[in-house]
Amino acid sequence: MAHVNDQSVIDRLMRTPGTWAVVGLSTNEWRPAFGVSLFVRDTLGMRIIPVNLPGADVHGETGYRSLADIAVAEHPLDVVECFVNSSRVGAVIDQAIAVGARAIWLQVGVFDDAAVDRAKAAGLDVVVNACPAQEGWRMGLR
Repeated sequence: MAHVNDQSVIDRLMRTPGTWAVVGLSTNEWRPAFGVSLFVRDTLGMRIIPVNLPGADVHGETGYRSLADIAVAEHPLDVVECFVNSSRVGAVIDQAIAVGARAIWLQVGVFDDAAVDRAKAAGLDVVVNACPAQEGWRMGLR
Protein backbone atom coordinates (compact mmCIF):
# COMPACT_ATOMS: atom_id res chain seq x y z
CA MET A 1 0.00 0.00 0.00
CA ALA A 2 1.30 3.46 -0.90
CA HIS A 3 2.59 5.58 1.96
CA VAL A 4 0.53 8.56 3.12
CA ASN A 5 2.53 11.32 4.81
CA ASP A 6 1.65 12.27 8.37
CA GLN A 7 1.67 16.08 8.57
CA SER A 8 2.62 15.98 12.24
CA VAL A 9 5.79 14.04 11.32
CA ILE A 10 6.70 16.61 8.66
CA ASP A 11 6.12 19.45 11.11
CA ARG A 12 8.20 17.78 13.84
CA LEU A 13 11.10 16.96 11.51
CA MET A 14 11.20 20.50 10.18
CA ARG A 15 10.93 22.22 13.56
CA THR A 16 13.21 20.01 15.67
CA PRO A 17 16.91 20.92 15.40
CA GLY A 18 18.97 18.06 14.05
CA THR A 19 21.36 16.68 11.49
CA TRP A 20 20.19 15.99 7.94
CA ALA A 21 22.27 13.88 5.57
CA VAL A 22 21.41 15.08 2.06
CA VAL A 23 22.05 12.20 -0.33
CA GLY A 24 22.58 13.41 -3.88
CA LEU A 25 23.74 16.90 -2.84
CA SER A 26 26.51 17.98 -5.19
CA THR A 27 28.19 21.23 -6.21
CA ASN A 28 25.87 21.48 -9.24
CA GLU A 29 23.93 24.68 -8.53
CA TRP A 30 21.25 23.71 -11.07
CA ARG A 31 20.14 20.63 -9.16
CA PRO A 32 17.23 21.01 -6.70
CA ALA A 33 19.30 19.57 -3.84
CA PHE A 34 21.64 22.56 -3.98
CA GLY A 35 19.00 25.15 -3.07
CA VAL A 36 16.82 22.95 -0.88
CA SER A 37 19.80 22.02 1.29
CA LEU A 38 20.51 25.72 1.84
CA PHE A 39 16.91 26.16 2.98
CA VAL A 40 17.26 23.22 5.37
CA ARG A 41 20.49 24.63 6.80
CA ASP A 42 19.95 28.38 6.71
CA THR A 43 16.20 28.70 7.25
CA LEU A 44 15.37 25.63 9.31
CA GLY A 45 18.70 25.76 11.19
CA MET A 46 19.64 22.14 10.62
CA ARG A 47 23.15 20.79 10.27
CA ILE A 48 23.54 19.31 6.79
CA ILE A 49 25.93 16.63 5.65
CA PRO A 50 26.41 16.28 1.87
CA VAL A 51 26.50 12.72 0.56
CA ASN A 52 27.57 12.27 -3.07
CA LEU A 53 29.57 9.79 -5.12
CA PRO A 54 32.85 11.77 -5.13
CA GLY A 55 32.45 12.76 -1.47
CA ALA A 56 32.70 16.44 -2.43
CA ASP A 57 32.22 19.22 0.08
CA VAL A 58 29.17 21.42 -0.58
CA HIS A 59 28.19 24.76 0.99
CA GLY A 60 31.35 24.60 3.08
CA GLU A 61 30.17 21.34 4.68
CA THR A 62 32.30 18.18 4.62
CA GLY A 63 31.04 15.68 2.07
CA TYR A 64 30.94 11.90 2.28
CA ARG A 65 30.64 9.16 -0.32
CA SER A 66 28.03 7.16 1.59
CA LEU A 67 26.04 7.21 4.81
CA ALA A 68 28.33 4.48 6.15
CA ASP A 69 31.30 6.89 5.91
CA ILE A 70 29.74 9.37 8.35
CA ALA A 71 30.83 9.04 11.97
CA VAL A 72 27.27 8.61 13.23
CA ALA A 73 28.46 8.22 16.82
CA GLU A 74 29.56 11.87 16.60
CA HIS A 75 26.81 12.99 14.22
CA PRO A 76 23.64 10.91 14.65
CA LEU A 77 21.43 11.28 11.58
CA ASP A 78 18.01 12.65 12.35
CA VAL A 79 16.91 12.76 8.72
CA VAL A 80 18.28 11.23 5.53
CA GLU A 81 16.92 13.31 2.68
CA CYS A 82 17.06 11.49 -0.66
CA PHE A 83 17.67 13.34 -3.91
CA VAL A 84 18.40 10.18 -5.89
CA ASN A 85 16.61 8.31 -8.62
CA SER A 86 13.82 6.01 -7.45
CA SER A 87 15.76 3.02 -8.80
CA ARG A 88 18.62 3.82 -6.36
CA VAL A 89 16.72 5.00 -3.30
CA GLY A 90 16.14 1.50 -1.88
CA ALA A 91 19.87 1.06 -1.29
CA VAL A 92 20.04 4.48 0.39
CA ILE A 93 17.13 3.59 2.66
CA ASP A 94 18.82 0.32 3.59
CA GLN A 95 21.99 2.29 4.48
CA ALA A 96 19.91 4.73 6.54
CA ILE A 97 18.44 1.83 8.49
CA ALA A 98 21.90 0.29 8.97
CA VAL A 99 23.44 3.50 10.39
CA GLY A 100 20.52 4.13 12.74
CA ALA A 101 18.97 7.15 11.06
CA ARG A 102 15.74 8.30 12.67
CA ALA A 103 13.87 9.35 9.51
CA ILE A 104 13.98 9.25 5.74
CA TRP A 105 12.64 11.95 3.47
CA LEU A 106 12.11 11.11 -0.20
CA GLN A 107 12.14 14.21 -2.37
CA VAL A 108 9.35 14.98 -4.85
CA GLY A 109 9.18 12.25 -7.50
CA VAL A 110 11.21 9.65 -5.54
CA PHE A 111 9.31 6.44 -4.76
CA ASP A 112 10.08 2.90 -3.60
CA ASP A 113 7.17 1.33 -1.71
CA ALA A 114 9.11 -1.78 -0.66
CA ALA A 115 12.00 0.27 0.76
CA VAL A 116 9.57 2.60 2.52
CA ASP A 117 7.94 -0.44 4.11
CA ARG A 118 11.39 -1.62 5.30
CA ALA A 119 12.05 1.80 6.83
CA LYS A 120 8.72 1.81 8.65
CA ALA A 121 9.31 -1.73 9.90
CA ALA A 122 12.66 -0.56 11.27
CA GLY A 123 10.91 2.25 13.16
CA LEU A 124 11.98 5.20 11.02
CA ASP A 125 9.73 8.17 10.38
CA VAL A 126 9.01 8.43 6.67
CA VAL A 127 8.13 11.31 4.34
CA VAL A 128 7.58 10.55 0.65
CA ASN A 129 7.18 12.77 -2.43
CA ALA A 130 7.62 16.03 -0.54
CA CYS A 131 10.07 18.94 -0.48
CA PRO A 132 11.16 20.67 2.74
CA ALA A 133 11.27 24.04 0.97
CA GLN A 134 7.70 23.64 -0.28
CA GLU A 135 6.56 22.39 3.13
CA GLY A 136 8.33 25.33 4.75
CA TRP A 137 6.43 27.72 2.55
CA ARG A 138 3.17 26.06 3.59
CA MET A 139 4.19 26.30 7.24
CA GLY A 140 5.25 29.94 6.95
CA LEU A 141 8.94 29.15 7.49
CA ARG A 142 10.82 31.44 5.14
